[in-house]
Amino acid sequence: MSDKLTEKTVKLDTPIMRGKAEITEIVLRKPQSGALRGTRLQAIMDMDVGAMMTVIPRISSPALTAQEIAEMDPADLTAMSVEVVTFLLKKSVLAGLPTA
Repeated sequence: MSDKLTEKTVKLDTPIMRGKAEITEIVLRKPQSGALRGTRLQAIMDMDVGAMMTVIPRISSPALTAQEIAEMDPADLTAMSVEVVTFLLKKSVLAGLPTA
């Protein structure tokens, strides 16, 4: 089982086809500062598509390409973006958030 604070699995509404393989879920790991290079923290917090297209391939398993993200269902991109932003919050902030 993965640690909720360092890894999150996102089930895709619309699977990604990679060759003959169908990707139905993506595991995102908490980015270290180096994975955020080339982006602005504010852009990530705003869930800017360009910033997410830079960061998500660096922290996803299987590693997504920018092209796959560009062709992704917007609902799936939004779900992954929410998880990326959540990774950047302090533990004290997360403790105060409601849970599902």
